[in-house]
Amino acid sequence: MPGFLPARTSPHDREIWRLALPAFGALAAEPLYVLADTAIVGQLGTRPLAGLAVAGIVLTAAYSLFNFLAYSTTAAVARQLGAGDRRRAAELGVDGMWLALGIGTVLLVVGAAAAPVIVDLMGASARVHPYAVTYLRISALGAPAYLVALAATGYLRGMQDTRTTLVVAVVANAVNLVLEVVLVFGFDAGIAGSAWGTVIAQLGAAGAYVVIVARAVRTTGASVWPRRDGLRTVAVIGGPLMVRTASLLAALLAATNLAARISDHAVAAHQIAFQMNLFLALSLDAIAIAGQAMVGRYLGASDAHQARVASRRMIEWGVAIGVAFAVVLAIARPALVPLFTDDGGVRHLAMQVLLIVALVQPLSAVVFVLDGILIGAGDQRYLAVAMLASTLVGFVPAVALVTVFDGGLLWLWGAIAWWIAARGATVAWRFAGTGWQVTGATRA
Repeated sequence: MPGFLPARTSPHDREIWRLALPAFGALAAEPLYVLADTAIVGQLGTRPLAGLAVAGIVLTAAYSLFNFLAYSTTAAVARQLGAGDRRRAAELGVDGMWLALGIGTVLLVVGAAAAPVIVDLMGASARVHPYAVTYLRISALGAPAYLVALAATGYLRGMQDTRTTLVVAVVANAVNLVLEVVLVFGFDAGIAGSAWGTVIAQLGAAGAYVVIVARAVRTTGASVWPRRDGLRTVAVIGGPLMVRTASLLAALLAATNLAARISDHAVAAHQIAFQMNLFLALSLDAIAIAGQAMVGRYLGASDAHQARVASRRMIEWGVAIGVAFAVVLAIARPALVPLFTDDGGVRHLAMQVLLIVALVQPLSAVVFVLDGILIGAGDQRYLAVAMLASTLVGFVPAVALVTVFDGGLLWLWGAIAWWIAARGATVAWRFAGTGWQVTGATRA
């Protein structure tokens, strides 16, 4: 890393990595829920695995829309911490958890009641349908717990504590794995056993977070009941972030849809490139989480100068990691691709696409880190507008050209790279100004 960074150190380095490294561990642990389910259910046969795939994408999309429960809570809590008001910070954490419980309950009811309709809309075959419905209905029971844990994670990040979230994530995943093995293979519970194992692990994680936040509530004398202004604060911040996430998901789904229409080889290579890019994004998102926590705290303490200095350092680290990822991925492609497929055509195409993925890593780093900085600043409305503009003005026309001129997968990933560049331009322009540096315990 030092080879990519300026030959100097920063007083912010220790804090950046104190927050980012545990955050990375927790982020990396989250996909293990899905990987554990996939590995175990895959032993049951093709139809259960297909059912898991259908239900899993529905759950992933639904939960992704409510990531704001973590992001908005982190930003709001960090500001109060910077302002020296730990009681208000704890109350915002409680408010976020109550809001998460409400949203999760709605998802539970909708998921349990409408599972057959949702699975039909996803195009599941008659043979796969019952497995998907079973998994979705049971998994819906864990929605309140999952979202409560998400909001509590945001509270702890805002309090500059990412180690606790790492511990909870690791323990929950270990419990999930053991339960699934016992239920699926020991009690022959099939795909239902897999779903129940995940739900029980989610309930355990949520319970752990409730205990942790309750301790902070007692210490600070905060209220355990939801407050209207606190709920409004989290929801107001979260609304634009939902718009941002929805735009992101729409673009990614459109890219996968187009890849599937190009050819079977194309969509297979696209999946390899997409998953590799997603894995690399976890590291960059860890620095973004540090950005949310640190920037929110500095602005809450009315120290706009330090907010900008720390932000610049996080951008430097992000670019350094992005360059390192680019070099490693470009060199390691011949060894990595055979791990995913033995099809010669897919391998050849994946090798080419992964080179594009490697080249965009430094740029992706800037986008991820600046996203985190602006979320920490509470500048979510600008982020929503910027994402919409980047998607409509950058991604849509580029993908349209790929379609009109019958471009292949490389052209599609060129369009994705152009979209990332458009996103980078919008957030970099915002960061260069001072409009995001609003100080104080709340963003006016």
